[in-house]
Amino acid sequence: MEVRRVVILLVGVLSVGAAVARGPWRASEDNTRGWQLMTPEERIEHQRRIRGFSTLDECRAYQHSHHRLMDERARQRGLPLPGGDRDICAHLRGDRP
Repeated sequence: MEVRRVVILLVGVLSVGAAVARGPWRASEDNTRGWQLMTPEERIEHQRRIRGFSTLDECRAYQHSHHRLMDERARQRGLPLPGGDRDICAHLRGDRP
């Protein structure tokens, strides 16, 4: 009986550890359009906002606004701005299982 408890506890700890290791979504230069044009404070705020959306419409509106701002900053500085491949709002779509 004691071995069973230890095994159950171990499986639980390992499951939680794996979930924590993945962690919540993090903004980075690989997944954020205009990362190089943002201040550290803007990056933190961007990440906070993305994590906080509860509707797809809110997320899309912010995403479009953010892209316009980054496009303008890049244009003003004469820099190319690569587009991101990741849909940061996809987790809010209702058609996912």
